[in-house]
Amino acid sequence: MKKIANEPAFVLHRYDWSESSLILEVFTRHYGRIALVAKGAKRPSSQFRPILLPLQPLHIAFGGDAEVQTLKGAEWMGGLTMPGGDALLSGYYVNELVLKLLARDDPHEALFDAYAAVTQLLRDPQLVDSALRAFELLLLREIGLLPSLDQASLTLQSLQMDAAYTLMPEAGLRSVRADDADERPSLAGRHWLALQTALDDAAPLHTLRGVCALMGGQEKTSLKNQLRSLLHYHSGGKTLRTRQMMMDVQAL
Repeated sequence: MKKIANEPAFVLHRYDWSESSLILEVFTRHYGRIALVAKGAKRPSSQFRPILLPLQPLHIAFGGDAEVQTLKGAEWMGGLTMPGGDALLSGYYVNELVLKLLARDDPHEALFDAYAAVTQLLRDPQLVDSALRAFELLLLREIGLLPSLDQASLTLQSLQMDAAYTLMPEAGLRSVRADDADERPSLAGRHWLALQTALDDAAPLHTLRGVCALMGGQEKTSLKNQLRSLLHYHSGGKTLRTRQMMMDVQAL
C-alpha cells in the first residue's frame, strides 16, 4: 500500500458516504485530481471536521491501492478565511471547472499553482473577473483545448492587428467578416496576440489577469462569452451548476 504525506491540496467537493464519513474530490499538486474517503469526518470529535473545507490550502496524507484512497491526515496551512458572497460563488465555479474538465490522476503542477493563486485573488472584488478569465484560459491550455491565439486555426495565417476573430469550439480561432461582426462575439487580433504573449510568460496567471483587466467593457464581455461557450461545449453541453446559480443570483 502506497502512502503519500505532506501533499499540497484543495478540497473541490465532498459527498456523504455513510453516517460518519465523506468522499472527497481533491486537487493535489503532484497527483492531480483524486478521490479520497475521509473516515469518521462527520463526527463532532473528528480532527477533519473543521479542516476539510473548499478553497482552503491543505497539506494531506493519504494511501491505498483502490481507486478511492483513504485520507490519513490533513493540516490547514492557514492564511485564508472562508470567502463569502460573489467570491464564494466564483470559487465554487472554479472548482466545478476543475471537476468537469480535469481527468483523475492527471497531474498539472502549473495549473495547481494557478488555482492556489486564484483562490486568493477572488477575495478582492476588483480582481474577480480578470482572475476568472485568466484561469479559464490556463485550464483550457493545460488540457489541450485552447488553440494558439496568434494565428487563424484553419489557415495558420498570422492575425491582423485590427481584424476581428472569434474563438469557436471546433474551428479554433477564425476571422469574422465585417457583416457578421455584430452577430458573433469576437476580439481584434491585437487582443488575441496580447493574450498569447501573456500565456507564454513565465508567470502567465498574473500577466493574463493584467491583459484582461486592461480590456474595455465590450472586449471583456466578448472574451467572457467566447470562453464560456468553449467551456460549455467541452463540459458536455450542460450549464455548470455554479454558473446557473450565479446567473440566478444576478437576475434577482
